[in-house]
Amino acid sequence: MRRLVRTFAAAAVAAGAAVPLVPWVPPPAAYAEGPVTLDKSGPITDTVGALGTRASEVRAAIARLQQSERIDLFVVYVRDFSGQNAQAWADTTATRNGLGRNDVLLAVGTGARQYAVSVDDSSRLTDAQLGEVADVAIEPHLRANDWAGAAIGAADGYAAVLSGTALTTGPIVPGPADPGSGGSDGDGGMPGWIPAVAVGGAAAAGGYWLVRRRARSRTETDGRPVPVPGEVPLGELDTSASRLLVETDDAIRTSEQELGFATAEFGDAAVAPFAAALAFAKSELTAVFRIRQQLDDDIPEDDAAKRAMLTEITARCTEANRRLDEQSDAFDRLRDLEANAPQVAAQVARDATGLGGRVPAVRTTLTALKSRFADSALVPVAANPDEAEERLAFARTALADAERELAAGARGPAAVAVHAAESAVEQAARLLDAVEHRAEELDQAGAALTALTAETEADLAEADAVLAAGGADVRLSGLVARVRSELAALETESDAAWGRIDPIAAARRLEEADAALDKALADVRDEAERVRRARAGLDQALAAARAEVSTAADFVTTNRGAVGSTARTRLGEAQRHLDQAHAQAEADPVTALAEAQRSAALAGEAIGLAQQDVQRFRGGFGQGQGPGYGGGFGGGFGGGSGGGFGNLAGAVLGGILINGGLGGGRGGSRGGGARGPSPGSFGGSGTRGRRGTGGRF
Repeated sequence: MRRLVRTFAAAAVAAGAAVPLVPWVPPPAAYAEGPVTLDKSGPITDTVGALGTRASEVRAAIARLQQSERIDLFVVYVRDFSGQNAQAWADTTATRNGLGRNDVLLAVGTGARQYAVSVDDSSRLTDAQLGEVADVAIEPHLRANDWAGAAIGAADGYAAVLSGTALTTGPIVPGPADPGSGGSDGDGGMPGWIPAVAVGGAAAAGGYWLVRRRARSRTETDGRPVPVPGEVPLGELDTSASRLLVETDDAIRTSEQELGFATAEFGDAAVAPFAAALAFAKSELTAVFRIRQQLDDDIPEDDAAKRAMLTEITARCTEANRRLDEQSDAFDRLRDLEANAPQVAAQVARDATGLGGRVPAVRTTLTALKSRFADSALVPVAANPDEAEERLAFARTALADAERELAAGARGPAAVAVHAAESAVEQAARLLDAVEHRAEELDQAGAALTALTAETEADLAEADAVLAAGGADVRLSGLVARVRSELAALETESDAAWGRIDPIAAARRLEEADAALDKALADVRDEAERVRRARAGLDQALAAARAEVSTAADFVTTNRGAVGSTARTRLGEAQRHLDQAHAQAEADPVTALAEAQRSAALAGEAIGLAQQDVQRFRGGFGQGQGPGYGGGFGGGFGGGSGGGFGNLAGAVLGGILINGGLGGGRGGSRGGGARGPSPGSFGGSGTRGRRGTGGRF
């Protein structure tokens, strides 16, 4: 993706990267804005009153552009971009508001003294034309505080370069230096892009207090909130933040898969810049999951805190996507599938053939597992052989399309098809591997359940002794009853199903009950005994957590076209707690044990939530209502060559094919002119498919 952004707050980005988990707090500017919802009444969204009495002049210029060139210009004025790079802010705003190939967005931060222009990759306006209009018709007005003149210059300038007429700087009419500042001295105050990490934790706390104070000051005497001009409603902000979280997670998962392809082909040294960008994006997403989990938990936040947290989610996701997109063009040049399409296609075909031979054996494994374990234990992998065959069928269809395109000399579309086949084959392998991994996990869980039962019975004996001695916590007898109930239920379940139980779920229930009992007994144990007991159970708890996180990760990755933000958040938090458990294992086994148990519980929640999302997705396709495609896929892979609707549905379910809001890669980036849904590539989501120009003025 080409981009003409010339300057942005690099120091702020560096500071944010250095301390990725310090909470970002919106600066105390009057109208700091996350990406906005455009005004539905017209092309102007002015949250700071920059245009004053000249709004009609701007509308007239926009109307002239639409009439002459069929280009719609949207202009947005905010005081600053709420800690985000101006270009990323504009691109995200354009994407969320559905702007297309004939739309242009001009975003101006009047206090931050920054602006950005965003257009679709397929816009008729070239990069050179965007830069020329910016230099001649936009920036001279902005530097003179002629806010209306900048928009008029943009509209007339785009009309001029598209029609081939002379481009000139229009009359300059200076306006207020810092509209919306409430009496600022005109220098814009503290730039909105300075992150809280630059001034430390005290400033972060102070910033949060200011957000709270401002929220209180916006209430009437009857307690009802007074809307701030241009402020996105909290519900819309929550929805857009959740959508951006999903898109960012998709982009990271796709980029990680793409990085694996490149590493296997070129080695670690060649992919180091891409690995660094991916690591940064992952660290931002880890912080995002933690914030989202806090919003989702049982402890409510007030509206001001929610807004601050949602704005931080948006800012972190946007920056993660920007870092990935920075490397996307270089990554495409490294892989250069257009040049290597025949060789890659041949390897993908060989891999697909080998995986096809594995499917019968995996089906046999699954049948054997069904005879030994409860159906609930196999739900995450029960459909995997069918899903794998679906992905392989899609891969064969895509490879056939690639062969036809290569024969016709169309290497671009051939590369797109080869890339889709490559992704499908990788997912087929993951789906088959997941069944074999589940078999190992269930065997390990069965053995662990036996050990856990013995440990729980020992805890019961200790609790009985404490109760007999008197003076125990009154809660202890209730906890003992709960544990005995779980043990009895496990025995009944095993007898009724002739031993076909779900050992992972059973161990989780028993472990939760025993953990509560163990905590109650901790007060009567000395520190050495607590550490000893924690060490004894830690390896088992870590193994269980790793198994659950692995199962959840495989399920989300191979079904990411359907899985929503809540399941992804639970999985992200499960991984974070598992990492902390490993980090604390030697120094603090008691804490590590608790972290491992929390990880397993969250991963189990993630699996259940993701399964619900997939069921809704498949129900939608069954009714001809797939996400964003209606009843079918025009111009996609297959072309009547046998792929079939189901294979395409599986490719979208797996995030192999993307389009519009589905995320997961830069659609069409490899093939130039491919129609319909396209395979993802290395890169971010928020700025995917857009380019532009901008900077400071």
